[in-house]
Amino acid sequence: MKKLRDRLHEIIFEADTYEGKLFDIILLILIVISIIVVMLESIQKVDLHYHNIFVIIEWVITIAFTIEYILRIYTVYKPFKYITSFFGIIDLLAILPTYLSIFFVSSKYLLIVRALRLLRMFRILKMGNYVKQGKILSDSIKASMPKITVFLYFVVLAVIVFGSIMYIVEGDTNAEFDNIPRSIYWAIVTLTTVGYGDIAPATPFGQFLASLVMILGYAVIAVPTGIITAEISYYDKKHSKEIHTQACRFCGQEGHDNDAKFCKYCGHQLNE
Repeated sequence: MKKLRDRLHEIIFEADTYEGKLFDIILLILIVISIIVVMLESIQKVDLHYHNIFVIIEWVITIAFTIEYILRIYTVYKPFKYITSFFGIIDLLAILPTYLSIFFVSSKYLLIVRALRLLRMFRILKMGNYVKQGKILSDSIKASMPKITVFLYFVVLAVIVFGSIMYIVEGDTNAEFDNIPRSIYWAIVTLTTVGYGDIAPATPFGQFLASLVMILGYAVIAVPTGIITAEISYYDKKHSKEIHTQACRFCGQEGHDNDAKFCKYCGHQLNE
């Protein structure tokens, strides 16, 4: 029984094995089919003609996901930890809407919840190099946050200053800049290069100021991108050692070194 449990855990949680990859590919296909069905159901004419087929497909996929969810709980040593984890909650959300539809037949909101199945792709796409790259990206973003926070502080400051100046310049002659909050809204739209065009300066000085804000707007994209890129380069070198997708049965963490025998997060022995 223990061997069967270990074997199932290897297939379900590890993407490095042939069976694990095949299992993930099947799940990926089911998720894609499910999302397509969700989108088609929202088209009234299509749903009218193929509603019964959509219902059958949805129930087949839901039953498959339910079996998978039960097996995931069965194969881990700490079921509650898995159930309350991020992916555990996503796995539950993948099956709940169909069962809830029995009680809430006409609820549109269940379609939205079913669309959350797309998040399950993050679990499946953790094969091979995705784990390493995901770790590099998450570490880079975390390391960049202090610098980006300081930069965003100056962006907010610039928005308030430019909005206030524009109110002073345009306020008397342009009804669109009749208060500071509305002028700040214009500054945000312009600085972020969105450019709705619903508010526009009319005076020469106001237009000159708008030009400066537009030029500065490129920095809103360029500076954070540069900060994160520098951190990615640093962490790419730091995480140059290859890692695999084997999941610890005790804590559920992945991303261990290829030659690892024990979990680097909780210390328990990994599966052989």
